[in-house]
Amino acid sequence: MEAGNHTEVSEFLLLGLSEDPELQPLLLGVFLSMYLTTVLGNLLIILAVSSDPHLHTPMYFFLSNLSFVDICFTSTTVPKMLVNIQTQNKAISYIGCFIQVYFFMIFAVMEVFLLTVMAYDRYVAICHPLHYTVIMNPRLCGLLVLMSWFIIFWVSLLHILLMRRLTFCAGTEIPHFFCELAQLLKAACSDTLINNIVLYVATSLLGVFPLAGILFSYSQILSSLMRISSAGGKYKAFSTCGSHLCSVSLFYGTSLGVYLSSAVTHSSQQNSVASVMYTVVTPMLNPFIYSLRNKDVKGALRRLFSQGAPCLR
Repeated sequence: MEAGNHTEVSEFLLLGLSEDPELQPLLLGVFLSMYLTTVLGNLLIILAVSSDPHLHTPMYFFLSNLSFVDICFTSTTVPKMLVNIQTQNKAISYIGCFIQVYFFMIFAVMEVFLLTVMAYDRYVAICHPLHYTVIMNPRLCGLLVLMSWFIIFWVSLLHILLMRRLTFCAGTEIPHFFCELAQLLKAACSDTLINNIVLYVATSLLGVFPLAGILFSYSQILSSLMRISSAGGKYKAFSTCGSHLCSVSLFYGTSLGVYLSSAVTHSSQQNSVASVMYTVVTPMLNPFIYSLRNKDVKGALRRLFSQGAPCLR
């Protein structure tokens, strides 16, 4: 495309989930409800863990970090979509779009890293119970989280710096409800070979290796459970992994579903609808997954509500 066809791009157009005007009020109500549920649910998990001394353990330290990331992950995309629906304005500024891409990548990959670290935590707790407190000491837990943030910060920044060199045509439309890196690269009017190579390499390293770590951890856990003779002992040991396994299956299952649907259908609208599962639904369900099946969290929530009840009188 000739240089004369390019102008200084000041904004992009987010096409959203549907252009049907009759569906907009329904979408606004549904996503506002899901967003408020996500924020409230994950905030309650953070408050329960921080206020209850019994939950000041590595497992719940990582869980509170996961809840914080889930709030930020959803807040990166949903509020802007709600504003666009309410104002009937599809525009997002050039800088705003890049900021959204940056923070979306940070929180999406941080979710993956935390799920991986939580799998390692369960592996140590079940396979090396006598050395658990020594291995999973507060210093190591803090270091694992800080290292994850550090790696993601620089990887995301690299993607943004590479995107800054791209040119976009005026009135560029993004067939999604948020600025997704892959969709932006498709919409670029200049060569994106380097960007795509970096994207594929980063996806492989930051997606496949953590998944391999999770699978390795659970293979060792299953091997350890096989050596436990009593059925009650097996159930008690594996019950501590149930919530985490559900969360991992939900996140990776929906993410894989989005990838497969994009490879099979090539429909941008169907891909954006599928993306709702891991960007909105998964963060909303995580508090329920970790509280409904967990007696410690349910007890902490009851104590939290009982402490807050007198303040409401």
